[in-house]
Amino acid sequence: MENFFEMDFWAISLKTTLSFLVLLILARLLGKKQLSQLTFFHYITGITIGSIAADMASQSETPFMGGFLSLICWTVLTGLTSYISMKFPTFRTWIDDEPTIIIKDGEISVKSLKSSRLHMDDVLMMLREQSIFSIQDVHYAILETNGELSVMKKVGLQEATKQDVKIPLTLPLFLPSEIISDGKIVKKNLEELDLSEEWVMKKLKKHGVNSVSDVFYAQLQTNGSLYISLRDNGI
Repeated sequence: MENFFEMDFWAISLKTTLSFLVLLILARLLGKKQLSQLTFFHYITGITIGSIAADMASQSETPFMGGFLSLICWTVLTGLTSYISMKFPTFRTWIDDEPTIIIKDGEISVKSLKSSRLHMDDVLMMLREQSIFSIQDVHYAILETNGELSVMKKVGLQEATKQDVKIPLTLPLFLPSEIISDGKIVKKNLEELDLSEEWVMKKLKKHGVNSVSDVFYAQLQTNGSLYISLRDNGI
């Protein structure tokens, strides 16, 4: 009995490790896409691929090679579908659907609500999430293919920009970037920003910091200044 459990443990460990590595490689091949940008089709595809990998790792009744082949086929079909969608917009519309106008000039499209199978309570909730409490304030509300609601307020209710109030525009010198993390300089970011470690040390000394190891976190700001949080900071 002890040998049985020992063999079962090693078999499951090996299958789990292999399943994890295969899933990691296939996920990289499928490309990057934020969860909030996933359409319903890509969402259920991701769940299915994960379920197949879980069965490969945990179900002793499922042959490993059979699950592996199924995982490869599902991934290839998903990748092929994405490729065809990029080449043929009509096919993409058939797979992912297309954005739907829910509100136009403060008027609700009942037909669009029914076709999208969307309840009015859901629309109101999504509007409130964007700090809009009155439908009359909306010029356009579009239901995206990922289920999110994009809203354009009426012109008189839109926030004023710097150009509207004629404030001088200043372009940012840098993209806010991590410079020091847990007492260590992030050299990759320095290289991308064309900055040196000597430059970092000068900035630190201006703040009375003599060692990088004393810094918990440091971030370059758009104007070239450095935000610094020391290890001994307490709130």
